[in-house]
Amino acid sequence: MLPGTDGYQILKNIREKQGDIPVIFISARDQDLDRVLGLEMGSDDYISKPFLPQELIIRAKKLLTRTYGQESEESKKIELNDYTIDAEARTVTDNHQPEQPVDLTTKEMDLILLLTEQVGKALSREDIIEEVWGENYFGSERAVDDVVRRVRKKMPRIHLETLYGFGYRILSS
Repeated sequence: MLPGTDGYQILKNIREKQGDIPVIFISARDQDLDRVLGLEMGSDDYISKPFLPQELIIRAKKLLTRTYGQESEESKKIELNDYTIDAEARTVTDNHQPEQPVDLTTKEMDLILLLTEQVGKALSREDIIEEVWGENYFGSERAVDDVVRRVRKKMPRIHLETLYGFGYRILSS
């Protein structure tokens, strides 16, 4: 019921190009034969419309866990230049003073998480604005410079490098 093609053809194309991507087939077709055909063609799961959004969320989470495995608690923590960054708890600890967490604002934490996800990669101010402030941000790109300045003051041992005329990158050690 898609214009110019059908879900089975799309599934076939996905499997030919990237066979290991998890796929949940969502269709208005709810006959047993349709379900079996979708699963036989390589869909990991099949949901017929109408369905509860929560059902899709649960199925997607289970499929992602089955495909990629469960993240351990340690994998959610990043060790970087004498700091421990806990992405899930949104905390930063100075390993020299573990009893005192580094007090970061929301934007400072968002910037740190963005840069630590891509250690060594240069990000332009525009990229940072879009990721941290959002697409609808209206203001100066210099807001990034201000947040970087505050992060450097609060985390003096972090290697946050300025790329003049472009943006920033974080380096590990």
